Order: sequence, then structure tokens, then C-alpha cells
Amino acid sequence: MRNKIKEKLLVYRVQVKRDAQAFAEIYDYYIEKIHRFIFFKVASEQEAEDLSSEVFLKAWNYLSSDKGVKSMGALLYTIARNSVIDHWRGKKIELDLEQAFLKDELLEPAAISELEQDADMTRVYKALAKLKDEYREVIVMRYLDQMDVGEISNILQKNKNNIRVLLHRSLTALRQTLEEQENK
Repeated sequence: MRNKIKEKLLVYRVQVKRDAQAFAEIYDYYIEKIHRFIFFKVASEQEAEDLSSEVFLKAWNYLSSDKGVKSMGALLYTIARNSVIDHWRGKKIELDLEQAFLKDELLEPAAISELEQDADMTRVYKALAKLKDEYREVIVMRYLDQMDVGEISNILQKNKNNIRVLLHRSLTALRQTLEEQENK
């Protein structure tokens, strides 16, 4: 939610009045972003849907407990990260993200109209899949979810300078991976 005042008002309505409509507005704004964030990590549409639902249920419970919330986005992404970690701990299997990045669900035909852009995005998804998780995560937050450095800093619990350095390293690694793909 780019309007922080509106977000704070919605959070207040949920916390004080248990306003389901206010929570629905928060849900509508964040569901696609949280789902995509989770999907990149679990490689299964069904698991991503289940975990996304779980994230919003936990967020509702958190808000209902009258705990302070500085940023709804930071809260949701933190819950999402922890849910994914718990998910993989429970399964105790290796994550194969390359399959997830190649799935048709990630290509949004409405947003990507040209065939060339489609091919370029597939190359980017393949390259992202080869990056280490920390790099992939920060790139998704910054460029797909359009978060600012401060929001990413809150979610990853690192200072802003560390996030800037991490973004630089991530983009450098992505660029190198794309160049390696071209040379093959």
C-alpha cells in the first residue's frame, strides 16, 4: 500500500474494531505479491495457495492480538518467510526452483504482450532460479514487488546499507548468469 496513512487506518480498523472489510482491503492489496513471493520458494501452485492463506490467517490473528504493527507489508512478508521456512523444515527436501520459474503461471500474459518479452522473461526466470536464495529474494522484493530499500530492510532485518550492497551483488550475479546463458 503506497498510502501509508490509509494502511495505518486499515490496520487500526482491524485491530480495534475487528473490521473484516478493512482486512479484506489489506488482503486484496497484498495477496498477489505474497502468493508470488511464496510461489518462488515452494515451486508448487497448491502449496503456494495453502501457505498464502496461512499467512493471512496468521496476520489476522496477529492483528487481533493488539500487537503493534509498523508496516503491514513487512509483517506479511515476515510471516510469509517464516511460513516457507517452516514448510521446508517439515518436508526436509531440497527446493527445486528452476521448475517453478518455468511454469506458465509465472508468465502473466496480460502484463507481457509481446512474444519477445515472453522469451526474455523466461530467460530471466531461469537465471533467477540459479541465484542463491538471498539474492533471488531481494530482487523479487525490489523489482517485482516494487518495495523500497527501507521496506526490504524491515523484512530482512538488515540495515539499509546492507540491503543496497545485497541488491548490487544480486544484480551483478543475475547479469553474469544471463551472460552465461547467452554464451551457451
